[in-house]
Parts: sequence; C-alpha cells; structure tokens
Amino acid sequence: MGAFPNRKYQSTATAGTFAARYRAMMSKRPFLLFGLPFMSVIVAGSFILTPAAAIRYERHDRKVRMMSREEELSVGREKRRVDMKDEYYRLAAKDIDNWEQKRVKRLAGESDGIL
Repeated sequence: MGAFPNRKYQSTATAGTFAARYRAMMSKRPFLLFGLPFMSVIVAGSFILTPAAAIRYERHDRKVRMMSREEELSVGREKRRVDMKDEYYRLAAKDIDNWEQKRVKRLAGESDGIL
C-alpha cells in the first residue's frame, strides 16, 4: 500500500446528499448523467430558436415590402436620364485647364506630409 490512498475523504454530513450520490453515479455512467442532458438541451434549443429566427426574417420581409404598386412605379421618375453626348458637352463646357491644387487643412497634431 502506498503512503497516500487514492480515495478521497468524505464526511458523514456530505455522504448522503444529492450531490455526493450524483458524483458517485457520474463516475459509473458519465454519458447518461452528463452527455445525454447536454445533447438534449442543444437539440431542444435548436427547436426553440428556429421559430424565433423565422419570426425575425418574416418581420424584415414585411418591412421591405411596404411599398404599394403606385409607389414602385414612381420611384425612378425623379432621376435625370443620362445621355453620353450631353455628358461629353457638359464636361467640355467646364474649363478643366485652369485649376488650382489646394491642400486640405489638417487636424491639430496630424502630420501634413511636408518633409
């Protein structure tokens, strides 16, 4: 026999409690007392959270579909039609040869990039 025994000391006050009996049964059947409840909580959680996620996505779909048919038809009316010739002449009308490079004002303590 070794100098120190492998068994832990259990007092008589804690020997009859539920926790002590659970620990003793846990060493004999670990899956039944730990693994099975853990897996059942995971599966039950997935069944509970699936409808909650569906409600979230349905609410988002209702918010997106609030426009009526008349509103859908009038959405693009305010936009300006783009014509390549008009854009070319609009750019040509601007004086793009006379421009001046201006530095942006820097924040206090920020490096301005000048060496």
